[in-house]
Amino acid sequence: MINRILTRIKILQTVYAHCQKDNSSINNAENELVHSLQKSYDLYHYLLLLIGMLTDMEQKKIDALQYKFLLTEEDRNPNIRFINNRFAEQLRTNETLEKFVNQNGFLWDDDDTGFIRNLLNEILKSDIYAEYLQSPDTYESDREFWYKAFKTIILNSAELEDILEEKNIYWDGDLDIIGTFSLKTIKQFREKNGTQQALLPMFHSDADRQFAISLLHKAILEQEENTKLITAQIKNWELERIALLDLYIMQIALAEIKNFPEIPVCISLNEYIDLARYYSTPKSATFINGILDKIVTELQNEGKLFKN
Repeated sequence: MINRILTRIKILQTVYAHCQKDNSSINNAENELVHSLQKSYDLYHYLLLLIGMLTDMEQKKIDALQYKFLLTEEDRNPNIRFINNRFAEQLRTNETLEKFVNQNGFLWDDDDTGFIRNLLNEILKSDIYAEYLQSPDTYESDREFWYKAFKTIILNSAELEDILEEKNIYWDGDLDIIGTFSLKTIKQFREKNGTQQALLPMFHSDADRQFAISLLHKAILEQEENTKLITAQIKNWELERIALLDLYIMQIALAEIKNFPEIPVCISLNEYIDLARYYSTPKSATFINGILDKIVTELQNEGKLFKN
């Protein structure tokens, strides 16, 4: 699940934090990176658990009708398709998700009740829900409903983003990327797999995990060397005038370009320019693109870089 885009983001955050601390060892930085990536994987489970929490909230609403004094016709015959959703039940009883909850011991708690109630009301009032009630009563319709609700309503909730930032500092800015993994998971569910439906692993392969560790090490160990390459291209500037975040982005980009021959230069450049657009100043992307392009050309001309 942890892809190279997310890895680059977490390495940038780790390098930034590492450079602000005196006497911080590279081992400490590695531990911090692994911890940060693990927290992103936790968020993936946390988002999937929301579907069960929303279902439970609706079940409680219907159960409470028995204590209501004056019942409307709708109260007497509530639509229970939402709480009988086959996909939601399959996800709720998923063995991997249950194991995660048992090991980590956290769920959406009582403090989140108001948020979950608001989110549920928004879903039930939506066109997505109205269309769902008119669709065929099948597992596929149940799954498609949650895919649309998740993508359109849940992931676009400003309240959700605020809550996640309060719950864990490592989740700041993770929602967009982790949300795409959640959507991919929903699409991959099949009724025949029952409770044993596979969730996404933290890393698809050991190579992905090793990429994260190796890039962090190279970025820190080659920091001085790569800073010199950058300084040589900013003749009309003083190094202190470069935004610190821009400097770290370029240092990490160069570490990747120089040490990972399997990744094309254009892929690395595009990813780090996107990072600059998202995390730094409006002019950073153009500035970083220009500097890195000059350094890459120079390294290629000197025979120090043998990939395009």
